[in-house]
Amino acid sequence: MIQRIAIGFALLCITQLSFADEIRPGYLEIKENSEDIFSVLWKVPAKGNKKLSLQAQLPANCVNKTQINTQLINAAYIQRWITSCEGGLLERSISIAGLNTTNTDVLLRLELLNGMSQSAQLTPTKSSYIIAAEASTLQIISTYTKFGVEHILMGVDHLLFVFALLLIVNSTRKLLITITAFTIAHSITLGAATLGFVHVPQQPVEAVIALSILFLAVEIVHGQQGRPGYAAKWPWLVAFIFGLLHGFGFAGALTEIGLPQQAIPLALVFFNVGVELGQLLFVLCVVLLTWILHQLKQEKLINRAETAVIYSIGGLSSFWLFERISMF
Repeated sequence: MIQRIAIGFALLCITQLSFADEIRPGYLEIKENSEDIFSVLWKVPAKGNKKLSLQAQLPANCVNKTQINTQLINAAYIQRWITSCEGGLLERSISIAGLNTTNTDVLLRLELLNGMSQSAQLTPTKSSYIIAAEASTLQIISTYTKFGVEHILMGVDHLLFVFALLLIVNSTRKLLITITAFTIAHSITLGAATLGFVHVPQQPVEAVIALSILFLAVEIVHGQQGRPGYAAKWPWLVAFIFGLLHGFGFAGALTEIGLPQQAIPLALVFFNVGVELGQLLFVLCVVLLTWILHQLKQEKLINRAETAVIYSIGGLSSFWLFERISMF
């Protein structure tokens, strides 16, 4: 029943894809190269050639030493410059002007000469951050858990893969085993890649993630035609194999955010916890929608929408596949 009634949720996800560019986060990275001298990387999301109206505001004691170099790369404006901040940045405020008028967040990362690093999430309701003299354990746990939750909920490709698994699995027991297998697999590769034990180029990984969604869409169609394939027979095995690849995708996102050097294991664990919480929230929403539509007895509506949604997932994953291959 889950795989039939939850179709409405997929329609909702697909209709939201057109807004994906607007909610991609910005990224502000500040590295101390020598005493009180910092290099700044400021990445602002763009829609087409139009940059979001966001400005990184450093403390008043910071004076730019170089011109700001700006490039448009992969739908984002990348700005780089060198600044001098007499007295350093500790216990001073960094803010993002214009953030309160957008639907996006900004990931802030700071690295100091002494090896200490801090990360924070700036949002429309909290657009400034006071750099602490020492990052607390609670701050690291809170920040990286939020990063994990938001990464999975904004990662439409990962959610569509999980959703396709829900369409294939036909029992609660199989569902639990399948989701557990996916979780274990991506946790393994997330940890291995983030800690540097394994290195896989990110672009092929993203292409194979798109291929995994296309594979499941084809398997669903074959199942409807009375030809159940590997995913229907061994969904947990398929989830585990592709979960390993999705873990490399999560690792790529975490590498971009960066890890505090003084607490790498803690940040890694709670980023993964955030991913699992976001995944669980998604599955619970699907199950809740399943129950609601079942109570409303909307079987005819579901039957009409089912084929359209499955082919939409296949078409979208095919588009992602060719787009990502073209970027090699």
